[in-house]
Amino acid sequence: MASARSGSPERPGKVPAGTAGDEARADPPGAPRGPARRARGGVARFLLRRALMSAAVLAAVSAVVFAATEALPGDPAQAILGRSASPQALAALRRQLRLNRPVLQQYWDWIAGLLHGQLGMSLAAQEPVTRLLADRLVNSGFLVLVAAAFSIPLSVALGCYAAWRRDRAFDHGSSIVLLVLAGLPEFVVGVLAVVLLATTVLHVLPAVSYLAPGQRPWSDPSALALPVATLVIAVAPYVARVMRASMVEVMESDYVEMARLKGLPERTVLLRHALPNALGPVFQVIALNLAYLAGGIVVVEYVFAYPGVGSALQAAVLAHDLPVVQVLAMLIAGVYVAANLAADVATILVTPRMRGQL
Repeated sequence: MASARSGSPERPGKVPAGTAGDEARADPPGAPRGPARRARGGVARFLLRRALMSAAVLAAVSAVVFAATEALPGDPAQAILGRSASPQALAALRRQLRLNRPVLQQYWDWIAGLLHGQLGMSLAAQEPVTRLLADRLVNSGFLVLVAAAFSIPLSVALGCYAAWRRDRAFDHGSSIVLLVLAGLPEFVVGVLAVVLLATTVLHVLPAVSYLAPGQRPWSDPSALALPVATLVIAVAPYVARVMRASMVEVMESDYVEMARLKGLPERTVLLRHALPNALGPVFQVIALNLAYLAGGIVVVEYVFAYPGVGSALQAAVLAHDLPVVQVLAMLIAGVYVAANLAADVATILVTPRMRGQL
């Protein structure tokens, strides 16, 4: 009887495991499998967290910038009208500029204007900040872009080659040169460049990067030569040293040794297996240096009299032009935050190991 029961067919209502029930729950063709789907979800959550943190950082920076500019000594109305202005004229100008409102009300009005793209009026020039800074932003942005286009590939190539030729003459010589250059401030590099290439020794490049009003920087490449060279020398040593250290560490890893044991050429091992995994830490350094260029460009522009945001920030501080100072400070902070966020995204894209850990 027991054997008869065991050999009887299954009831029609039951579905054997691993047949129709699993097929109904199966993913459609072409859909990402479980690990790939989880990895994509982890990356999306990571990027969302980083975006929220970036917004929180910018909000905190805006409060600090506004408080710091409000604490600057001096009266904007007095700076505009001069010391001989009457009290009635000063009071009327303060009402016109809305400086007589409570500080919190001024802060909320300023934040609302930033969110709507209304950057306010320059107190000194009496024109919109957007119009006042438009040409200068283009000049500084192009200068940073050209400097980055030269410094990043150069520093990555130097670091890779030094790691490949580790403990040889090129490695030791480049390490000494990069260490010396990394210790030089920008204004020292700029002054030396002017002395060597523009005034005392040679006269091959202009000492001052003069641009006429409305003239674009790409119309006169010679005017950009010395500022770009100064920025490249200021940024490239740090990136190259970090790139060398990262490449040395990766080239000693197990998977690189396994690639060599498989008989792959050293060039293939270096470019396909070592370089992508070594770029992760370097992206963070590149982001910090690009963000540093946004602030450090002030010194370089002052040395070469380049008409960019550096000279605009200096003039705004001297004239107590608070709207211009606030906008430029938030712009530099925004560049810092955006560069770090882009570095995080690039690190995840080139490092499969990090994507699997999210």
